[in-house]
Amino acid sequence: MFEITRKKWLENLPDLVDQLARRWGLTVLPPFEAEPGSCSWVAPAVRKDGVAVVLKMAMPHFEGMHEAEGLRFWNGDPTIRLLETDQTLGAMLLERCKPGTSLRIEAEADQDRVIAGLLRRLWRPPPTPTVFRPLSVLAEYWSNETLADAARWTDKGLVREGLRLFEELPQTAQTQVVLATDLHAGNVLRSRRMPWLVIDPKPFVGDPAYDVTQHLLNCRSRLAADGDNTIRRLADLLSIDHERIRLWTFARAAAEPRDDWADDLTTIASALSP
Repeated sequence: MFEITRKKWLENLPDLVDQLARRWGLTVLPPFEAEPGSCSWVAPAVRKDGVAVVLKMAMPHFEGMHEAEGLRFWNGDPTIRLLETDQTLGAMLLERCKPGTSLRIEAEADQDRVIAGLLRRLWRPPPTPTVFRPLSVLAEYWSNETLADAARWTDKGLVREGLRLFEELPQTAQTQVVLATDLHAGNVLRSRRMPWLVIDPKPFVGDPAYDVTQHLLNCRSRLAADGDNTIRRLADLLSIDHERIRLWTFARAAAEPRDDWADDLTTIASALSP
């Protein structure tokens, strides 16, 4: 079903871009190079008033359902600003970051400090009422995908422990905040308005310790070589419980859905195993 949806979305994309360019008065430039596994088409554009913007067309997917609402919630601090949206089409017109260089160019120790500072500003109590789903919904979604793939697991004990934690950890969190859930160096850009701005949030509500894991899992060599101290560094920068970050990181490495159950995440999970 996903592949059929993706194919249809790609077929319709040129017409949708033309439609939005006319509606929002845009000159759309060649798109940015897509990240591996990307679920969106993103291109620089210029409005009729000469303002540089970004047009983002997002393919419908579970995790990114409330990106526009998240950008409204954070309202440019510390995220990019949402200028226009058509949620029926999955379209967003966004502030353009300049110079727009990725945090990935910085050393990982420097990335840690920037990510920690951004997370402290992102973590806020959810609005009432809220459209943002609880983190337990994301954990259950991943668990169902992983259980459906049980025939390919290479370490059943490790995966089942990760699945157990996916169920337990959301229920034992003492703090509930709005999470970005996909904050890593590739989703942080250099900006003139603020030193760094967050792009592509996928908001859920839940345990702040979870929100550290995406950055950690994008620093796999360091995590594999010295997982405990790597996690402790982030925990100290954020003044949150090291053990909860470790358990969330283990759970994702052990039980998050993947194409290859013999990949390096399984090795990391073994090293972090409770």
